[in-house]
Amino acid sequence: MRRFAPFALLFALTACGDTYTPGPLYQATSADCGTPVDADTFELPRGITVSATNVVPSAEEGIEIGVNYMLPRTTQVQFATKYFQVSQPKGPLLENATVLNVYQRPTNGKAEVVEIVHGMPLTMNAVGTSDHTQLRYRLIIKGKMPQRFDLTPPDVIIGGKRYVSRTFTYRWFEDKQSYGMCR
Repeated sequence: MRRFAPFALLFALTACGDTYTPGPLYQATSADCGTPVDADTFELPRGITVSATNVVPSAEEGIEIGVNYMLPRTTQVQFATKYFQVSQPKGPLLENATVLNVYQRPTNGKAEVVEIVHGMPLTMNAVGTSDHTQLRYRLIIKGKMPQRFDLTPPDVIIGGKRYVSRTFTYRWFEDKQSYGMCR
């Protein structure tokens, strides 16, 4: 019986497996997406999160949006694709957002700019000297935006499995005279 104990333990741990259940993959919960929100966070497996920020005016022509990934120590995320897609609500692609820069910051240290070569880094690694590492992607969208649009980050690969991220929704708020994230 003792010689089967390691196998039983391995089987028990495997049976626990990945109990990840994604939250809603589409941020908007109403047809008009009329409720403004300042930011939204989506949980991925292994304690990894992705969040998007509200739109800010750009020094260049267009608008900027920040997408933040928070990685616990010893985690790694790979992008399955290399585009942050901007589209009509649940509709056709308008453009791929351009990555202006990427900041990497351990929660106990200063932010550092990650060098971008030919588009964007395709792998994110948590640093070993901090409980969490934040990677902030600063995006610019240069095209003329409709009254409402979606931003969909790339699918990610975590532990060899592919996961879909949340689609973040934005709309024009007439009272604020600006775009904002909405539900």
